[in-house]
Amino acid sequence: MMEKILVIGCSGQIGSELTLELRKIYGNNNVIATDIRPASAEITGAGPFEILDVLDASKLQLILEHEKITQIYHLAAILSGNAEKRPLASWDINMRSLMNVLESARELKLKKVFWPSSIAVFGPTTPRFDTPQKTVMEPNTVYGISKLAGERWIEYYFNKYGVETRSVRYPGLISYKTEAGGGTTDYAVEIFYEAIKHKKYECFLGPDSALPMMFMPDAIKATIDVMEAGSSKLSLHSSYNIAGISFTPKELADEIKKHIPDFEITYKPDFRQAIADSWPARINDEVAKKDWGLNYKYDLAKMTEVMLREVRKKFA
Repeated sequence: MMEKILVIGCSGQIGSELTLELRKIYGNNNVIATDIRPASAEITGAGPFEILDVLDASKLQLILEHEKITQIYHLAAILSGNAEKRPLASWDINMRSLMNVLESARELKLKKVFWPSSIAVFGPTTPRFDTPQKTVMEPNTVYGISKLAGERWIEYYFNKYGVETRSVRYPGLISYKTEAGGGTTDYAVEIFYEAIKHKKYECFLGPDSALPMMFMPDAIKATIDVMEAGSSKLSLHSSYNIAGISFTPKELADEIKKHIPDFEITYKPDFRQAIADSWPARINDEVAKKDWGLNYKYDLAKMTEVMLREVRKKFA
């Protein structure tokens, strides 16, 4: 049976790159991109696009039925930093959108759903180093609470109704194609633009705030790999730890200085520092490696080299 895929949130940091990669695999016309706002010419010029507010359950159902969708990639969400500014609205958007997707998947018996979780599900009581797959999870942010609730709901829908949702706990994501969108790890994207433009950057986290990060090509590959893994290989139906590369703002700045020797960084922690302090510094992702072969191509040095090269091209 031919796969027909719906991407919800195609204009976001993940969706803008994932949509194009899925179209390479499944064909342009078999990947329907949607977002609440108009998408880039790169997305709309390559295949079908529709405006969709995922809180509109009837419009979602209409698209799913009309396009004969078999899989959904649900990426729409309010991220950690922005969610703290609008807690109730963010909870509503993050949770109601997931429930609309799960209910539609149940009613229409869709083959698979992808929904991203996050390292935000962990909290200040979680072990910060080598954070296990299964551990204490007491998030203290709106985003983290909504992601933890989502993990419980996707497992419930699998056990109760057989709705198969695949999920990974994304670390901070770094991309040169789409700029940062209100997350606590956004400094690791902003720093490259400021280093090239002004040769200086004021970081909203302290110098030693170690966090797990991942270069977008590795994140896209992990997303598609977990979706394409055989069901029998999966040992859990909530969300998989994926670790990426852990580093501090100072370590990233030092790596950039190898390419831009006169780059300077200063530190002025804001409200996002408390969020970062509640998250793991380094993740254990052995379960994902064992179950579906998670692997990475990029380390800090390689990622920095590519980011600087590609951001320079954008300015040129």
